[in-house]
Amino acid sequence: MFRSHVLVCGGTGCISSGSAALIDALNKEIEANGLAEEIKVVTTGCFGLCALGPIMIVYPEGSFYSMVKVSDIPEIVSEHLLKGRIVTRLLYQETVRADGVESLSQTSFYKKQLRVALRNCGVIDPENIDEYIAEDGYQALGVCLTERTPQEVIDIVSASGLRGRGGAGFPTGTKWRFTAQSVSDQKYVCCNADEGDPGAFMDRSILEGDPHVVLEAMAIAGYAVGANQGYIYVRAEYPIAVKRLKIAIDQARAYGLIGKNIFNTGFDFDIEIRLGAGAFVCGEETALLTSIEGRRGEPRPRPPFPANKGVFGEPTILQNVETYANIPRIILLGADWFASMGTEKSKGTKVFALGGKINNTGLVEIPMGTTLREIVEEIGGGCPGGKQFKAAQTGGPSGGCISTANLDVPIDYDNLTAIGSMMGSGGLIIMDEDNCMVDMAKFFLDFTVDESCGKCSPCRIGTKRMYEILERIAEGNAKLEDLDTLEELCSHVKMNSLCGLGQTAPNPVLSMMRNFREEYVTHIVDKKCPAGVCKSLLQYYILDGKCKGCTMCVKVCPVGAISGERRQTHVIDHNLCIKCGACVGACKFDAIVTK
Repeated sequence: MFRSHVLVCGGTGCISSGSAALIDALNKEIEANGLAEEIKVVTTGCFGLCALGPIMIVYPEGSFYSMVKVSDIPEIVSEHLLKGRIVTRLLYQETVRADGVESLSQTSFYKKQLRVALRNCGVIDPENIDEYIAEDGYQALGVCLTERTPQEVIDIVSASGLRGRGGAGFPTGTKWRFTAQSVSDQKYVCCNADEGDPGAFMDRSILEGDPHVVLEAMAIAGYAVGANQGYIYVRAEYPIAVKRLKIAIDQARAYGLIGKNIFNTGFDFDIEIRLGAGAFVCGEETALLTSIEGRRGEPRPRPPFPANKGVFGEPTILQNVETYANIPRIILLGADWFASMGTEKSKGTKVFALGGKINNTGLVEIPMGTTLREIVEEIGGGCPGGKQFKAAQTGGPSGGCISTANLDVPIDYDNLTAIGSMMGSGGLIIMDEDNCMVDMAKFFLDFTVDESCGKCSPCRIGTKRMYEILERIAEGNAKLEDLDTLEELCSHVKMNSLCGLGQTAPNPVLSMMRNFREEYVTHIVDKKCPAGVCKSLLQYYILDGKCKGCTMCVKVCPVGAISGERRQTHVIDHNLCIKCGACVGACKFDAIVTK
């Protein structure tokens, strides 16, 4: 028995901040102080509060150390682990109280969250199957195989109201029922772990922090529909997730929890990993299944749907990682338990990757029905620097933006669709007053143009033409009629594209034009960018009275557009200025502004 456990985040975010070196230093310092038999260091998955990484929690006290450096380790070991004196200055300050340490669950970031899909992330060692089993792991699979018929399993999933968390929100139980009803000697269960949306890292974090939950859920799905083989399609750009999945599969096979004759019931189910090359279009179900088959990842017409004709032409279930992560708890705690959370038509919780202009960047899981205001202002801690919230983009390049007018709309599938956005897989990018909505529309559309597979011309050509119109607007070369042309083009692309990538590509453009049309008009009519982002519409000026004549701007200007005597106010020649912004970065007196 160990008297203390030190949990260190081993998710991608914290590893990129140096947590691997932290763990190494921690183990060496513990050994040097003769504490190896008393203190156990556990590498976990993501805790969620990525903005504070690297993160370390010491139990039983629950001391939450944030932004820990290797140089801090000797003090933490000697003071806290050896002498029992918590190093208050290194704690996440919201947890510091006069009489001790505040529970992490009571901090503003965590207290409105409800962890179901993420329940083991940051809690267990993802590379140790025994720790997953200690948290009721594989118990749900055992219950299904020994106490439930396949139809009863499908009925439980259906009654829970779980909808697919990959974007479309299709009822999970219905999909399973369709696949079960398909007649075939061979069926498959597939997991979409491709997750290509900019700023999205929900599925990656679950795979890194709790890989066994996906394996267990896929085995349950296989039992329910009569499949004996599973494939996890994960992008090769997720090396930590891939590594931990491989370890988890090997461990589960060794324990007899996947493979042949599971729990001596005669049920066989095995799982293999298929690596994707990072094509966004392979997040679309038919393109993903085609890629699993070893062919070029391009979408194919539907029907037939995967439930009837999926991978290798056989009936197939395809769900994303987060959807599977809910299944074991639904089986163990019941459909009514899950259905008690959320809204009437959107049950349970939803994981969001909170990023962009927000103080508390990270992973959050909230009950369906939570408002965007609660996420941004309470959980997210608002925009940095006291800036005003302007909009939020949900659903990535396939979604839409939510303005301040809809901050208090409860978030669920139907409400987001009603206001011109969508749930998507869960990327939530926050924008503040310094974001230009023309530039943001360009950003998402540029991504879609680049990721289009090119199979159908509406997407391949239409998205490119849409981007060109946005470019003209950003450069001040557009006419008001271009807005009508853009909307018409968006409609054609939505109606005629082959797959969801093209059908949803216009969403960010349309929602941003609808919510911020005056900003688009200002770009066209006044030739100005209100947010000061579009370079072609900017003019740089040096303020008389603020300029000290230090000549730093002159030295960095690459085209010699700035002139003036030393200790005299300088001047910018707008005919020469290329608007690179180098002078702004060099000026120490905030004397250079854009208008």
